[in-house]
Amino acid sequence: MSEPVAPNLVTAVSEHRQWDRLMQMARLGSITGADGSPGVNRPCLSPLDRQARRLLIAWGESIGLTPTIDALNNLFLRMEGREPGLAPVLTGSHMDSQPAGGRFDGIWGVLAGLEAIQALREAGITPRRPIELVAWTNEEGGRFAPGCMGSMAYAGHSPPDTWDAVEDGEGTRFGDALREQMALEADLPRRPLGIVEGQAPHAYVEAHIEQGPRLEAEGQDIGIVTGIQGSRWFLVELRGESAHAGTAPLSMRRDAVQDMLRAITALNALMDDPTDILRFTVARIEVHPNSSNSVAERVRFTIDFRHPSAAVLTERGEAIEPTIRAAVQHCAVTVTERFHALPVEFAPEVTEAVARAAAAQRLRALRMPSGAFHDAQFMVPLCPSGMIFVPSRRGISHNPAEYSSPAQLAAGARVLAQVLAELAEG
Repeated sequence: MSEPVAPNLVTAVSEHRQWDRLMQMARLGSITGADGSPGVNRPCLSPLDRQARRLLIAWGESIGLTPTIDALNNLFLRMEGREPGLAPVLTGSHMDSQPAGGRFDGIWGVLAGLEAIQALREAGITPRRPIELVAWTNEEGGRFAPGCMGSMAYAGHSPPDTWDAVEDGEGTRFGDALREQMALEADLPRRPLGIVEGQAPHAYVEAHIEQGPRLEAEGQDIGIVTGIQGSRWFLVELRGESAHAGTAPLSMRRDAVQDMLRAITALNALMDDPTDILRFTVARIEVHPNSSNSVAERVRFTIDFRHPSAAVLTERGEAIEPTIRAAVQHCAVTVTERFHALPVEFAPEVTEAVARAAAAQRLRALRMPSGAFHDAQFMVPLCPSGMIFVPSRRGISHNPAEYSSPAQLAAGARVLAQVLAELAEG
């Protein structure tokens, strides 16, 4: 762009309109948290997900955007550019939530993209390149694990049928839920999965709440995201033998819960990090038969391991299974890795565009990595990619108490609008 900032574009971003749309989306799956905070439970490929998608499509079509979906049900809304044959700039995030999630995680990035595109329309700006708003399928992994299925398939990281047999907590397979969703959206035009006609996107920009405390604590308005730390997810199953809690001697038991405790204790020692950079979490535990007076015959638990160093991620990740096997005394062990994403660095073309936009709008900006994984992580091999963060109150996320103010979200959308205008003109 010839000017550092287009004032008519920035002022065309409507704080009220964006907030109103966010609150309309929040009603689709509305829940109340333990502290009374309003939250969201909107699983991917659910009726609530379909309602949210239809609402987004209606808003997009009202400003002239054209919807399409691909084989993973990723949803695209296209704004045509002056030269339609050029590779598009993509922006977006996801619409699914955690089971007890907040109103902003993911969905704000989708609605910020919509708001930025509408601001371009209202400012009379038609960029040289097309801009596509994308809502990725199953970023959270809350219903079907792992997350980021849609973006992984789009980017060629994993074949599209990789997760067909993955089941949710009620035994529904991902492949079956996906086929049902695609059938119910048979009226939407289809597009090929991934790169279309050999043409990778020109760039990808994702707006997101920080989900951490740094921006708020340091008095910053915008996070210029420099990259994303690596993640590895595992599912561990321990198989023992059920017995009567009152009659089976302790010395003769094959108690899966006790072996789980031994395994987790050993893993805590493996993952000890005095610098407090490493992230290790056991969060989901299933016990069978889950009866108060029966010895557990089977336990399944999840591991979420993250680190910004690929070397640490590899070394300690490869030590997980041997550590568990060495700790367990009585049970058979199965360890399955369900997700593996190495750390990534974002492209200077995008991070510098974010920095220029924040500076032009006189916003305080901080360069920072992302501790959470996002769909942007899988776009890095395809095209210059980056992210924009806005503050999260007290750093809370994946919780109904998650909150960013209308003004903070509007500031992020204004930066996004300027970044999209610059990248789509390039």
